[in-house]
Amino acid sequence: MTTHTSTAQRSSKYPTTIGIDVGGTGMKGGLVRLGSGPKAGTLRGDRFRIPTPQPAMPEPVAATLAAITAELDGREKAPKPSAPLGVCFPSIVKDGVCLSANNIDHTWIGTDLRGTFEEHLRRPVTVVNDADAAGLAEARYGAGRGVRGLVHVITLGTGIGGGLVVEGHTLKGALHPEIGHLFVRRAPGDVQPSACPFHEDCAEGLAAGPAVQARLAGRRLEDASEVRAVVADYLGQLVAALIFAWAPDRIVFGGGVMSTPGLLAEVEAAARRAVAGYGSVAVMGSEGYLVPAALEHAGLEGALLMARDVARL
Repeated sequence: MTTHTSTAQRSSKYPTTIGIDVGGTGMKGGLVRLGSGPKAGTLRGDRFRIPTPQPAMPEPVAATLAAITAELDGREKAPKPSAPLGVCFPSIVKDGVCLSANNIDHTWIGTDLRGTFEEHLRRPVTVVNDADAAGLAEARYGAGRGVRGLVHVITLGTGIGGGLVVEGHTLKGALHPEIGHLFVRRAPGDVQPSACPFHEDCAEGLAAGPAVQARLAGRRLEDASEVRAVVADYLGQLVAALIFAWAPDRIVFGGGVMSTPGLLAEVEAAARRAVAGYGSVAVMGSEGYLVPAALEHAGLEGALLMARDVARL
Protein backbone atom coordinates (compact mmCIF):
# COMPACT_ATOMS: atom_id res chain seq x y z
CA MET A 1 0.00 0.00 0.00
CA THR A 2 2.82 2.42 0.88
CA THR A 3 4.54 1.74 -2.44
CA HIS A 4 1.31 2.42 -4.32
CA THR A 5 0.83 5.78 -2.55
CA SER A 6 4.43 6.77 -3.17
CA THR A 7 4.17 5.98 -6.88
CA ALA A 8 0.87 7.82 -7.13
CA GLN A 9 2.44 10.87 -5.50
CA ARG A 10 5.43 10.88 -7.84
CA SER A 11 3.32 10.54 -10.98
CA SER A 12 0.53 12.93 -9.97
CA LYS A 13 0.32 16.34 -11.59
CA TYR A 14 -0.65 17.62 -8.14
CA PRO A 15 1.27 15.79 -5.41
CA THR A 16 -0.30 16.34 -2.00
CA THR A 17 0.97 16.96 1.48
CA ILE A 18 -0.64 17.62 4.85
CA GLY A 19 -1.20 21.06 6.35
CA ILE A 20 -2.72 21.70 9.77
CA ASP A 21 -3.99 25.01 11.17
CA VAL A 22 -4.05 25.31 14.98
CA GLY A 23 -6.59 27.91 16.07
CA GLY A 24 -8.00 29.08 19.36
CA THR A 25 -11.32 27.28 18.86
CA GLY A 26 -10.63 24.69 16.15
CA MET A 27 -7.80 22.67 14.64
CA LYS A 28 -8.17 22.03 10.90
CA GLY A 29 -6.22 19.75 8.61
CA GLY A 30 -6.30 18.87 4.94
CA LEU A 31 -4.50 17.40 1.97
CA VAL A 32 -3.29 20.27 -0.17
CA ARG A 33 -2.36 20.05 -3.83
CA LEU A 34 1.09 21.26 -4.79
CA GLY A 35 2.43 21.79 -8.30
CA SER A 36 1.94 24.72 -10.64
CA GLY A 37 -1.37 24.15 -12.43
CA PRO A 38 -4.71 25.88 -11.80
CA LYS A 39 -5.59 23.52 -8.92
CA ALA A 40 -2.31 24.10 -7.08
CA GLY A 41 -2.87 25.37 -3.55
CA THR A 42 -6.37 23.87 -3.23
CA LEU A 43 -7.60 21.13 -0.92
CA ARG A 44 -7.96 17.55 -2.15
CA GLY A 45 -11.15 16.49 -0.44
CA ASP A 46 -12.73 18.09 2.61
CA ARG A 47 -10.81 19.57 5.46
CA PHE A 48 -10.98 17.70 8.78
CA ARG A 49 -11.71 19.71 11.92
CA ILE A 50 -11.56 18.90 15.63
CA PRO A 51 -12.30 21.52 18.31
CA THR A 52 -9.19 22.82 20.03
CA PRO A 53 -8.90 21.24 23.50
CA GLN A 54 -9.69 23.61 26.35
CA PRO A 55 -7.49 24.61 27.99
CA ALA A 56 -5.28 24.50 24.89
CA MET A 57 -2.20 23.05 26.61
CA PRO A 58 0.69 21.30 24.81
CA GLU A 59 -0.11 17.64 25.49
CA PRO A 60 -3.83 17.62 24.49
CA VAL A 61 -3.18 19.86 21.47
CA ALA A 62 -0.37 17.56 20.27
CA ALA A 63 -2.65 14.54 20.73
CA THR A 64 -5.37 16.25 18.67
CA LEU A 65 -2.79 17.04 15.99
CA ALA A 66 -1.93 13.32 15.86
CA ALA A 67 -5.62 12.39 15.52
CA ILE A 68 -6.07 14.79 12.58
CA THR A 69 -2.93 13.43 10.91
CA ALA A 70 -4.11 9.84 11.34
CA GLU A 71 -7.41 10.64 9.63
CA LEU A 72 -5.69 12.33 6.70
CA ASP A 73 -3.12 9.51 6.39
CA GLY A 74 -5.96 7.13 5.69
CA ARG A 75 -7.25 9.04 2.69
CA GLU A 76 -6.67 8.22 -0.94
CA LYS A 77 -3.57 9.97 -2.36
CA ALA A 78 -2.26 10.81 1.11
CA PRO A 79 1.47 11.58 1.09
CA LYS A 80 3.98 9.03 2.28
CA PRO A 81 4.60 9.12 6.07
CA SER A 82 8.11 10.50 5.59
CA ALA A 83 6.80 13.59 3.76
CA PRO A 84 7.12 16.87 5.70
CA LEU A 85 4.02 18.14 7.48
CA GLY A 86 3.29 21.84 7.95
CA VAL A 87 1.62 23.32 11.02
CA CYS A 88 0.62 26.98 11.35
CA PHE A 89 0.40 28.17 14.92
CA PRO A 90 -1.06 31.34 16.53
CA SER A 91 2.12 32.63 18.14
CA ILE A 92 5.51 34.12 17.48
CA VAL A 93 7.68 31.16 16.43
CA LYS A 94 11.48 31.28 16.34
CA ASP A 95 13.54 28.21 15.44
CA GLY A 96 10.51 26.05 16.17
CA VAL A 97 10.02 27.46 19.68
CA CYS A 98 6.84 29.23 20.85
CA LEU A 99 7.55 32.74 22.18
CA SER A 100 4.01 34.04 22.75
CA ALA A 101 0.52 32.73 23.49
CA ASN A 102 -2.32 34.17 21.39
CA ASN A 103 -5.63 32.33 21.84
CA ILE A 104 -3.77 29.34 23.34
CA ASP A 105 -2.69 28.47 26.86
CA HIS A 106 0.26 30.40 28.30
CA THR A 107 2.03 27.11 29.10
CA TRP A 108 3.07 27.00 25.42
CA ILE A 109 5.57 29.83 25.91
CA GLY A 110 9.07 28.39 25.67
CA THR A 111 7.83 25.06 24.29
CA ASP A 112 9.77 23.38 21.49
CA LEU A 113 6.84 23.16 19.08
CA ARG A 114 8.69 21.25 16.39
CA GLY A 115 10.11 18.70 18.83
CA THR A 116 6.78 18.20 20.60
CA PHE A 117 4.85 17.64 17.37
CA GLU A 118 7.51 15.41 15.79
CA GLU A 119 7.49 13.23 18.91
CA HIS A 120 3.74 12.68 18.55
CA LEU A 121 3.61 12.40 14.75
CA ARG A 122 6.84 10.49 14.06
CA ARG A 123 7.58 12.54 10.95
CA PRO A 124 9.31 15.81 10.05
CA VAL A 125 7.27 18.86 11.05
CA THR A 126 7.70 22.53 10.23
CA VAL A 127 5.87 24.97 12.53
CA VAL A 128 5.26 28.54 11.37
CA ASN A 129 3.36 31.61 12.47
CA ASP A 130 -0.19 31.53 11.10
CA ALA A 131 0.02 34.97 9.49
CA ASP A 132 3.29 34.08 7.73
CA ALA A 133 1.68 30.88 6.44
CA ALA A 134 -1.38 32.68 5.08
CA GLY A 135 0.81 35.33 3.50
CA LEU A 136 2.96 32.80 1.69
CA ALA A 137 -0.03 30.89 0.34
CA GLU A 138 -1.83 34.02 -0.91
CA ALA A 139 1.36 35.29 -2.54
CA ARG A 140 2.10 32.03 -4.36
CA TYR A 141 -1.39 30.67 -5.10
CA GLY A 142 -3.92 33.38 -4.26
CA ALA A 143 -4.51 37.11 -4.62
CA GLY A 144 -0.79 37.89 -4.83
CA ARG A 145 0.00 35.34 -7.51
CA GLY A 146 1.97 36.80 -10.38
CA VAL A 147 2.97 39.94 -8.48
CA ARG A 148 6.68 40.65 -8.79
CA GLY A 149 7.97 42.42 -5.73
CA LEU A 150 6.47 42.65 -2.26
CA VAL A 151 3.02 41.44 -1.21
CA HIS A 152 1.65 42.12 2.26
CA VAL A 153 -1.17 39.84 3.39
CA ILE A 154 -3.23 41.04 6.38
CA THR A 155 -5.58 38.69 8.21
CA LEU A 156 -8.24 40.37 10.31
CA GLY A 157 -10.08 38.13 12.74
CA THR A 158 -9.60 37.64 16.48
CA GLY A 159 -6.36 39.56 16.01
CA ILE A 160 -4.55 41.31 13.18
CA GLY A 161 -1.73 39.33 11.59
CA GLY A 162 0.47 40.20 8.66
CA GLY A 163 2.80 38.28 6.40
CA LEU A 164 5.36 40.00 4.19
CA VAL A 165 6.29 38.03 1.07
CA VAL A 166 9.00 39.07 -1.37
CA GLU A 167 9.36 37.14 -4.63
CA GLY A 168 7.54 34.17 -3.11
CA HIS A 169 9.46 34.03 0.19
CA THR A 170 8.48 35.35 3.62
CA LEU A 171 10.42 38.28 4.97
CA LYS A 172 11.05 38.79 8.67
CA GLY A 173 13.77 39.87 11.05
CA ALA A 174 14.71 38.15 14.29
CA LEU A 175 11.00 37.47 14.88
CA HIS A 176 7.71 37.56 12.98
CA PRO A 177 6.54 41.20 12.49
CA GLU A 178 3.53 41.94 14.70
CA ILE A 179 1.83 44.60 12.59
CA GLY A 180 -1.40 44.43 14.59
CA HIS A 181 0.39 46.16 17.43
CA LEU A 182 1.39 49.21 15.44
CA PHE A 183 -0.13 52.28 17.07
CA VAL A 184 -2.87 54.37 15.49
CA ARG A 185 -4.33 57.77 16.37
CA ARG A 186 -7.72 57.45 18.03
CA ALA A 187 -10.65 59.03 16.26
CA PRO A 188 -12.08 62.09 18.04
CA GLY A 189 -14.50 60.98 20.74
CA ASP A 190 -13.56 57.28 20.59
CA VAL A 191 -13.36 56.11 24.21
CA GLN A 192 -13.87 52.40 23.53
CA PRO A 193 -11.43 50.44 25.76
CA SER A 194 -8.77 48.57 23.82
CA ALA A 195 -9.28 44.82 23.47
CA CYS A 196 -5.51 44.35 23.57
CA PRO A 197 -4.17 43.54 27.07
CA PHE A 198 -0.84 45.20 26.23
CA HIS A 199 -1.64 48.40 24.32
CA GLU A 200 -4.35 51.04 24.60
CA ASP A 201 -4.01 52.37 21.05
CA CYS A 202 -2.82 49.58 18.74
CA ALA A 203 -4.69 48.59 15.58
CA GLU A 204 -5.53 45.15 16.93
CA GLY A 205 -6.92 46.47 20.19
CA LEU A 206 -9.18 48.96 18.42
CA ALA A 207 -10.18 47.28 15.14
CA ALA A 208 -9.81 43.47 15.33
CA GLY A 209 -12.75 41.10 15.88
CA PRO A 210 -13.23 41.43 19.67
CA ALA A 211 -12.98 45.22 19.51
CA VAL A 212 -15.45 45.37 16.63
CA GLN A 213 -17.92 43.12 18.47
CA ALA A 214 -17.69 45.29 21.58
CA ARG A 215 -18.43 48.37 19.48
CA LEU A 216 -21.36 46.72 17.74
CA ALA A 217 -23.09 45.55 20.95
CA GLY A 218 -25.06 42.90 19.10
CA ARG A 219 -25.57 44.76 15.81
CA ARG A 220 -24.15 43.77 12.42
CA LEU A 221 -21.20 45.72 11.06
CA GLU A 222 -22.96 46.36 7.75
CA ASP A 223 -25.81 48.02 9.70
CA ALA A 224 -23.59 50.21 11.90
CA SER A 225 -22.08 52.87 9.66
CA GLU A 226 -20.50 54.80 12.56
CA VAL A 227 -18.63 51.68 13.74
CA ARG A 228 -17.59 50.83 10.20
CA ALA A 229 -16.19 54.34 9.74
CA VAL A 230 -14.05 54.08 12.89
CA VAL A 231 -12.79 50.59 11.97
CA ALA A 232 -11.99 51.72 8.41
CA ASP A 233 -10.10 54.74 9.76
CA TYR A 234 -7.87 52.62 12.01
CA LEU A 235 -7.22 50.02 9.34
CA GLY A 236 -6.49 52.80 6.86
CA GLN A 237 -3.88 54.21 9.24
CA LEU A 238 -2.35 50.75 9.51
CA VAL A 239 -2.18 50.44 5.72
CA ALA A 240 -0.57 53.88 5.45
CA ALA A 241 2.11 52.84 7.97
CA LEU A 242 2.87 49.72 5.93
CA ILE A 243 3.10 51.79 2.75
CA PHE A 244 5.55 54.22 4.36
CA ALA A 245 7.64 51.37 5.78
CA TRP A 246 7.59 48.85 2.92
CA ALA A 247 5.70 50.24 -0.10
CA PRO A 248 4.18 46.83 -0.94
CA ASP A 249 3.22 46.22 -4.56
CA ARG A 250 -0.07 44.76 -3.31
CA ILE A 251 -1.87 44.45 0.02
CA VAL A 252 -4.27 41.54 0.47
CA PHE A 253 -6.92 41.56 3.20
CA GLY A 254 -8.54 38.41 4.58
CA GLY A 255 -10.39 37.29 7.68
CA GLY A 256 -13.96 37.40 8.93
CA VAL A 257 -14.21 41.13 9.62
CA MET A 258 -13.25 41.96 6.03
CA SER A 259 -16.17 39.99 4.62
CA THR A 260 -18.40 42.98 5.40
CA PRO A 261 -19.65 44.40 2.07
CA GLY A 262 -17.96 47.66 1.14
CA LEU A 263 -15.47 47.66 4.03
CA LEU A 264 -12.40 47.02 1.87
CA ALA A 265 -13.13 50.07 -0.30
CA GLU A 266 -13.68 52.18 2.83
CA VAL A 267 -10.32 51.06 4.25
CA GLU A 268 -8.58 51.98 0.99
CA ALA A 269 -10.21 55.42 1.00
CA ALA A 270 -9.08 55.92 4.62
CA ALA A 271 -5.55 54.83 3.72
CA ARG A 272 -5.39 57.36 0.89
CA ARG A 273 -6.50 60.08 3.31
CA ALA A 274 -3.81 59.00 5.79
CA VAL A 275 -1.07 59.01 3.14
CA ALA A 276 -2.32 62.52 2.34
CA GLY A 277 -0.81 62.88 -1.11
CA TYR A 278 2.74 62.13 -0.03
CA GLY A 279 4.93 60.61 -2.75
CA SER A 280 4.42 57.07 -1.42
CA VAL A 281 0.84 57.25 -2.69
CA ALA A 282 2.25 56.38 -6.13
CA VAL A 283 2.47 52.72 -5.12
CA MET A 284 -1.31 52.64 -4.65
CA GLY A 285 -2.19 53.54 -8.23
CA SER A 286 -5.56 55.00 -8.99
CA GLU A 287 -7.79 52.34 -7.37
CA GLY A 288 -7.96 48.72 -6.30
CA TYR A 289 -4.70 48.68 -4.37
CA LEU A 290 -6.25 46.64 -1.58
CA VAL A 291 -7.63 43.29 -2.74
CA PRO A 292 -9.56 40.52 -0.96
CA ALA A 293 -7.89 37.22 -0.12
CA ALA A 294 -8.55 34.50 -2.68
CA LEU A 295 -7.86 31.32 -0.70
CA GLU A 296 -10.29 29.70 1.73
CA HIS A 297 -7.62 27.70 3.58
CA ALA A 298 -4.52 29.87 3.28
CA GLY A 299 -3.13 28.83 6.65
CA LEU A 300 -3.09 25.14 5.75
CA GLU A 301 -1.60 25.79 2.35
CA GLY A 302 1.08 28.15 3.62
CA ALA A 303 2.14 25.80 6.42
CA LEU A 304 2.78 22.95 4.03
CA LEU A 305 4.53 25.22 1.53
CA MET A 306 6.95 26.24 4.24
CA ALA A 307 7.43 22.61 5.25
CA ARG A 308 8.24 21.71 1.66
CA ASP A 309 10.64 24.64 1.35
CA VAL A 310 12.48 23.61 4.52
CA ALA A 311 12.76 20.04 3.27
CA ARG A 312 13.84 21.30 -0.19
CA LEU A 313 11.39 18.99 -1.93
